[in-house]
Amino acid sequence: MATGYPEDLRDLVEASLAELRFSPAPRTAGLEEAMRYSLLAGGKRVRPVLALATARALGAPPERFLPVAAAIELIHTYSLIHDDLPAMDDDDLRRGKPTSHKRFGEDVAILAGDGLFAEAVRTFCEQPGDPARVLAALRELAAATGVDGMVGGQYIDVLGEKLDAAGLRELHALKTGRLISASVCVVPILEGTDESETIIYRRFADELGVLFQIVDDILDVTESDERLGKPHGSDERHGKTTYVSLFGLERARELAAESHAKAGSALAEASGDTEDLRRVADYIFTRHE
Repeated sequence: MATGYPEDLRDLVEASLAELRFSPAPRTAGLEEAMRYSLLAGGKRVRPVLALATARALGAPPERFLPVAAAIELIHTYSLIHDDLPAMDDDDLRRGKPTSHKRFGEDVAILAGDGLFAEAVRTFCEQPGDPARVLAALRELAAATGVDGMVGGQYIDVLGEKLDAAGLRELHALKTGRLISASVCVVPILEGTDESETIIYRRFADELGVLFQIVDDILDVTESDERLGKPHGSDERHGKTTYVSLFGLERARELAAESHAKAGSALAEASGDTEDLRRVADYIFTRHE
């Protein structure tokens, strides 16, 4: 198993995000403050790091893909702000800090999320490269975010219906998996990578999305609020079907191990230096926060 998270890539992401500014006018400075409050709250930056790690695996300099990486994190942050709202998960903490709506109010939190999504599109469009490829990659990311992706998964989630194993996997493939998959797959699209190679990366990323959610469900019942940076047991309080509630804790751990192995097997078929991608997969499998 590879050891150590690719911190050099996370540092690139953090520096890029810190440079972003959204408000040219004093009257909207408060909105920018709310946007940056959530955006710069820390974390491992798994999704943008996956994009940069994929670039490195394909032999491209990660620095060239910083607009894409930043856009991905902007979208992820917007989704967290909206997930935490009282109408959704109603959480008071995120990464150990008061959530956006607790700090700025629901109205500003909603607008901060909306603003982050719009700025993500603008930032993505600054990605250098062939315009047709940039457009195709943006389409991939938008699809992963929309009704057939993250937002669609969130809708299924708020319905609160009891799910079987197939339904649970479908929910999380949309809500969590599609954005993780797009984080990997936009880079081969931008690079014009051969379709057979792109399929390998997509298989890896799809399995990684499943792994992420299984581990998330496990941590929700095994970790403290301090370790999670948010209230634990949230899923149980909301009566949600999770891998733990459906299969039990030990079987959920086995399923996580199986998904980790499948992700590694897919990655073994890829050419290039995939070590950083392996490190991210190992982190997701073993993470405790």
